[in-house]
Amino acid sequence: MAVTPARFRALFPALRSSIWLDTPGSPPAARPVTAALRDVLDDWDSGSFSWINWDGAADRARTRFASYLGVDAGQVAAVGSVAEAAATVARSVPPGRVVVPEQEFRSASFPWYERHEVVTVAPRDGVTRTEDLIDALDERCRMLVVSAITSRDGQRLDLAALRAASDAVGAQMFIDLTQSLGVLAVDDDTMRADYLAVHGYKWMLAPRGAAWLVARTDRCAGLRPLAANWHSTTRPLGYFGGPPDLAPDASRCDASPAWFAWLGAVAALDLLRTLPAARVQRHCVDLAQELVRGAAEFGMHPLATTASHIVVFPTRTPDRIAAELVAAGVRATVSADRVRFGVHYFNEASDIDSVLAALRRAH
Repeated sequence: MAVTPARFRALFPALRSSIWLDTPGSPPAARPVTAALRDVLDDWDSGSFSWINWDGAADRARTRFASYLGVDAGQVAAVGSVAEAAATVARSVPPGRVVVPEQEFRSASFPWYERHEVVTVAPRDGVTRTEDLIDALDERCRMLVVSAITSRDGQRLDLAALRAASDAVGAQMFIDLTQSLGVLAVDDDTMRADYLAVHGYKWMLAPRGAAWLVARTDRCAGLRPLAANWHSTTRPLGYFGGPPDLAPDASRCDASPAWFAWLGAVAALDLLRTLPAARVQRHCVDLAQELVRGAAEFGMHPLATTASHIVVFPTRTPDRIAAELVAAGVRATVSADRVRFGVHYFNEASDIDSVLAALRRAH
C-alpha cells in the first residue's frame, strides 16, 4: 500500500502544532529518524554500541542513496556538505572559467573562486534565468555550476537546455540537487550532469552533515579527495601506515564520517524509499500552485517563472507578513524583500489555506 500524505504527515510530531512550509530551510524531524538517533544515544550512554557498526553507516547510506537516485554506488562519495562536494570537484578539475549564477547559494559557488576564473550571471527581474546562463557560455568555459531549483527565488532551471548548451561549448556541469531531491523526480537530462551534489538535511529529511557527491562514471577516475583519510582507500579499510592507495571509484573522496549524521541518514532514506515518487512530486507541485493561484487573487505573484514545490513572493512589508505568519502558526522564511514557502509531501490543502489567509491579512 502506497504511503499517503496523511500517513506520512503522522510521522512528524511538530506538525501537530505548526504549519510547516519552511523545508527549504530545514524540515521538522520524522519520527523514524529521531527514533533511530535515540537508539544511538541510548547505546552510547550504556556502552552497548559498536563503533565499527556506526562507522559503516555511511556505506549503508551510500547504497540506499544510490538505489534511490538510480546510480551505481561506485559513483557516490559520502561527504559532509555541498561545499565539500563542490570544493572536491573544483580541486580535481584543471583551472578554468566557471559560470555561476550571481545569486547561487554560497556553498555551491564559493569553492570555485580559489583556483578558477568565476563568471557570474546576474538575475533578471529578480530571477536566475536559463537563457541568461546559456548566453554566458562559450568555448572558454570549463564548468557550469547551477542548482536545479534556485534557493533564493524558487526558479526551476531547464537542465536539458543547459546540458545541451554546455555540450556545445565543451563545458562540464555541476548541479546542486539539495532543493529538489526528495520531492522532484530526477530525469535523464539531470543524470547526464558530470557531477551532482545533495545535502540530505532538507527535503531528504536526514540530519545535517550527511551529503553526497555523485560523479558520472567517466569522471570518477579524475576525482581527488579534498582531505584524504582512512576512508579514502580501497576496501577493506586499514588504519595505519602504507601508501595512499586510493579507492578506484568515487568513494576515494569520502569524508571521515560523522557517525550520528549518517546513522540518521540511513533511517531517512529507508523512509523516503517507501514513498510513491510520482505522487510525491504531483502532490507538492500542485499544492504550491494552489498557493500561487490563491495569492494572485489579492495581487501577490511569485518571482519564479517556472512551477516547482518552492514559491517565493517579493514583498515590501516583510515585518507585517512575518507577524501574520507567526500568529497563524506558519513556519516559513521571511527576509528583507521576500517570503519563501516550500511544500513537502506532509503538507495538505489546509496548510495552504492558512498561509493564504495570513498573507491576505498582511497584504
